[in-house]
Amino acid sequence: MAEDKKPDNVVFNPETQKYDAALKPYATSVGAPVITTPDTITWKNRSINKINHKVEAKYLELKAEYDKMMQEFEYNKLIFNSKFTFEPIIGEVYHLYKRENEESFLSIIAPEQCNFNPLGSFYLNADQIWEKI
Repeated sequence: MAEDKKPDNVVFNPETQKYDAALKPYATSVGAPVITTPDTITWKNRSINKINHKVEAKYLELKAEYDKMMQEFEYNKLIFNSKFTFEPIIGEVYHLYKRENEESFLSIIAPEQCNFNPLGSFYLNADQIWEKI
């Protein structure tokens, strides 16, 4: 049997046995509208620039928070490794000093009231974390 041949300008799919010109992603006749691809390079570059700025800003925020947390950790480590013979009260300010033998100690005496070598003044907050004043 001879197969029924369609003209070249007719879009016929022999597998599905249907005319599917409207389903093609390209123009199928001379009168069809021109298909142009949109220029997405500008959009991509703008989007890449935005995401780079967003990621950089978030990184800087996280880095600042990390640095603050590490500084807070070092202050707390320094105070907890120092000597003191009293129980600190939450909400009070204490002063950290260093002796001649490089040993640190915590005191309630302010730096202007003594001749010790001051390392800083600290506040004990409600979470029992020392904050430098």
